[in-house]
Amino acid sequence: MLIGSLSNLVTEGDAGHDTLQSVASTMAQVLRDGPNPSLSSTLASLVRYEHLEVSVDSPAYRAAMAKLEEADRSRLSLDFALSDLKGGKWSMQDLRGKVVLVNFWATWCPPCRREMPDMEGLYQRFGPRGLVILAISDEDSAKVQPFIAEHKYSYPILLDPGRTVNKLFGVEGIPKSFLYGRDGKLVAQAIDRRTERQFLEMLKLAGLE
Repeated sequence: MLIGSLSNLVTEGDAGHDTLQSVASTMAQVLRDGPNPSLSSTLASLVRYEHLEVSVDSPAYRAAMAKLEEADRSRLSLDFALSDLKGGKWSMQDLRGKVVLVNFWATWCPPCRREMPDMEGLYQRFGPRGLVILAISDEDSAKVQPFIAEHKYSYPILLDPGRTVNKLFGVEGIPKSFLYGRDGKLVAQAIDRRTERQFLEMLKLAGLE
C-alpha cells in the first residue's frame, strides 16, 4: 500500500527520472515477492509512460502492459466533437495541421488545477505557432464556468458531461494529457500532472520548441 501510494505521488509533477526509477524498481521487487494486480497495473503505467526499465516476470504485469498497449493503439488517431463553454464546436478532424493537446481535468482535482497556469503560458507562447489546447471536463457548465472566469484561462474548455470522450480515451484518472501532431497522430501522453518543463518536452516531439 505504501509503495503504491508513493508511485501516485511521484508522478504528480517532475520528480526526476532517477526518483521514478527507484520507485519502479522497488515496486518490481514487491511483485517478485508475490502477485499484486493493482501494483502491476500501476507499475506498467510507470514503465510505459515514464520510460523506465524494470525486470518483472509476472502474468499480472504482462496483462497490465498488454492492456495499456491496446488502449494506446485505440488512441493513435481519434476523432470526436464537443462544445466549449461559449457554445463553439470542436473536433479533431477540423484541427488537422495543428498541434493539439487534449487535457482531461476537473475543478475538484488539485493536480489539474496546479498544471493549468503552465498550460495557459504554453498556449500564449505557442498558440500563434499552431498549438491548440482542448481541456475537457466531465462536469456541467455551472461548475466549470465560474472557475474558468475566476482564473481567466483563455484556451478552449470543452464539456463532456456524459463522459463520452472520456470513455473514448479510456480515461480513469485525471489529469491526463494526450498530444497529437499536425498529422493527427498521437505523439506523446502523460499519466498525471505535468510541469512546464515536462510539457515542453512533449511539445518538442510535435515540432514545437
